[in-house]
Amino acid sequence: MNVHFIAIGGAAMHNLAIALHNKGYMVTGSDDTIFDPSKSRLEAKGLLPEKFGWYPEKITPSVDAIVLGMHAKANNPELLKAQELDLKIYSYPEFLYEQSKHKTRVVIGGSHGKTTITSMILHVMHYHDKDVDYMVGAQLEGFDVMVKLTEDNDFIVLEGDEYLSSPIDRRPKFHLYKPNIALLSGIAWDHINVFPTYENYIEQFSIFVDSIVSGGSINYNEEDEEVKRVVEASENAIRKIPYNTPAYSVENGQTLLETPEGELPIEIFGEHNLNNLAGAKWICQHMGIDEDDFYEAIATFKGASKRLEKIAESDTSVAYKDFAHSPSKVKATTKAVKEQYKDRTLVACLELHTYSSLNAKFLKEYKGSLDEADVGVVFYSPDAVEIKKLEEVTHQQIATAFERDDLIIFTNPDDFKKFLFSGKFDNKALLLMSSGNYGGLDFDEVRRLIK
Repeated sequence: MNVHFIAIGGAAMHNLAIALHNKGYMVTGSDDTIFDPSKSRLEAKGLLPEKFGWYPEKITPSVDAIVLGMHAKANNPELLKAQELDLKIYSYPEFLYEQSKHKTRVVIGGSHGKTTITSMILHVMHYHDKDVDYMVGAQLEGFDVMVKLTEDNDFIVLEGDEYLSSPIDRRPKFHLYKPNIALLSGIAWDHINVFPTYENYIEQFSIFVDSIVSGGSINYNEEDEEVKRVVEASENAIRKIPYNTPAYSVENGQTLLETPEGELPIEIFGEHNLNNLAGAKWICQHMGIDEDDFYEAIATFKGASKRLEKIAESDTSVAYKDFAHSPSKVKATTKAVKEQYKDRTLVACLELHTYSSLNAKFLKEYKGSLDEADVGVVFYSPDAVEIKKLEEVTHQQIATAFERDDLIIFTNPDDFKKFLFSGKFDNKALLLMSSGNYGGLDFDEVRRLIK
């Protein structure tokens, strides 16, 4: 099969391209620019375009399928040529469904936790040498790709993102997978640039639950009121199985999970991660892993990439970075680190970087999200606000939104770095939360800070 990718350099797109190449497909692609790690990965497989740019002449009747990435525009020259030739055009999730329609599809959905839960499931499967197909949104230890597709595997585990499918298909990705087995971890308003109202955002999860195939099942976090309401309101003929955060304790910085066989030391920590673990256990049991085998495997799980990733530690101090940027994630991550290091001063830093977080109307959603921190810091770039063509955000708006009088706010990256590197780091826990890099922060320098 001859498949051409329009915008092959995206994080998801290049992984799918590599997965199809590994499966023996003829793969080509285009993009206007490609950065590492996508660039070097595509190059290693001989899939990197010779020149950057869009070349309609690449689109011929010999192409069996086009996979269209979100990075492309609706007037992309290659897309227009494909439409002119009436070629089959798939969004990324549509193509994944086509590749998996004869498999048992396991889809992990939720505003937060889905990457971690998917990673936990894959870790357990890998630990026990159970081969499954998958698509996950983070690089996992022990896995060389983020997408795997085979002809033989019975199961495929898919991280179910609620963001849009393609420039010409405005449906959320997770509406297209038609799961046999689903999980819903939590709902907290996000992607305000796409879902301008809370009600509109919630509706997407109702559609997801209704998309589960008849006779299928959903495991859902019943501690999340919105999840509970959405799942229990659905009239879809499916099994509905709730889960809760399991009992655990923290002793001397070590999280102990209560199991039928006694306390189990685990590598991950935080109430939100223990809740994720409970959901992952259910899904693994659906996939044939018994409880004892799950516990054995999960004890060695260190976390998904960029999710509460320890970057430095000394006898008295520790530093973590985390991809958290939405209000619910920021609150859960801050609480988790404080609980784990309750006797240390927690310095929690958040970069407002996404469309939602920099939106003046959305800021109020951050109320209380940094309350667990001893020192709360917010960094944002006025340039980023301007680039995204958003209304100006002021210091006062941010201070008012977080409802914290002692909140420290920076807009200049040099001032933020000076703050970080001028303080003594004895008996402290540093938490850096962002989907960006604080205007060019060198994390190696942060590592040297913690001695």
